[in-house]
Amino acid sequence: MAVVGRVARAHGLRGQVVVNVGTDFPEERFRPGAALFVKRGGAIERLEVAAVRFHQNRPVVAFRGVDDWNAAAALAGLDLRVPRESLAELPPGMFYHHDLVGCAVETEAGAPVGVVAEVEGAADGSRLVVRTPRGDVLVPLAAEICTTIDPAARRIVVNPPEGLLELNERR
Repeated sequence: MAVVGRVARAHGLRGQVVVNVGTDFPEERFRPGAALFVKRGGAIERLEVAAVRFHQNRPVVAFRGVDDWNAAAALAGLDLRVPRESLAELPPGMFYHHDLVGCAVETEAGAPVGVVAEVEGAADGSRLVVRTPRGDVLVPLAAEICTTIDPAARRIVVNPPEGLLELNERR
């Protein structure tokens, strides 16, 4: 399943939650009637969106059967997921974050950099978190830097500006 958001916190007394969006299609994913799934206590639970409104670009969602603050608070921190087969096909040159996680990163000269541990940010400002032997390195997900992205081959080739890989190491 693919993560499309994370419950940030309960909102109000009627069981609504604020969601941190993890999709470029929030209006589709969080529309009334949409099914989302959470993993809780080892079990997968289905949640149905009853209502939604957007506040400061984040959805405030009411789920069927989540009727009070306590029930909503119990969802805080959980990832909201959908089956991967329900994801929209993306145009060439666009990728889902989960497709990039696990890709090996190397320079154009063939030197290994590390492996993508996660992708941070949205489509207009994403960066790869690359796990290296020296710690995590942030690499902007920009065509000028990530010259080849091949999720099928699990490979990303980068041409970073001088000093980038050393500059933003996170230990």
